[in-house]
Amino acid sequence: MKPEGLKPVREKEEIDFSKVRVEPLFEDMVDFDTFSKSDFRAVKIKECFAVPKSNKLLQFTLNDGSGKDRTILSGIHPWYEPEELVGKTALAITNLPPRKMMGVESCGMLCSMICDYEGEEHLDFILLDDHIPAGAKLY
Repeated sequence: MKPEGLKPVREKEEIDFSKVRVEPLFEDMVDFDTFSKSDFRAVKIKECFAVPKSNKLLQFTLNDGSGKDRTILSGIHPWYEPEELVGKTALAITNLPPRKMMGVESCGMLCSMICDYEGEEHLDFILLDDHIPAGAKLY
């Protein structure tokens, strides 16, 4: 018996990988010094809601380990509902310049994986183990 109030875990759908199309790898190489300038961090999702007047955007309030809340907007609403993400741990790049989206300043980018499956775009939001603390750096 399931405890009341808990949502069922998403069923793992069977994937026929012969029907998956991924983008080709970049041919241009990035040197290590350039890659090292990217600051990827574990972030804890404190709040998440749909951005009014947008079909795609979710607005996240994140704990990035700095002691200050970080706001990031992400176009993942076609695949995820805000309430299923609150309390999760995600991966973000935190040193991108702020960018205004729908009048809100987004300070970074949350990471997702995307591919084409039978002509339809599929997105998987990268969620990390919840034991990873906010602010932990990806190397």
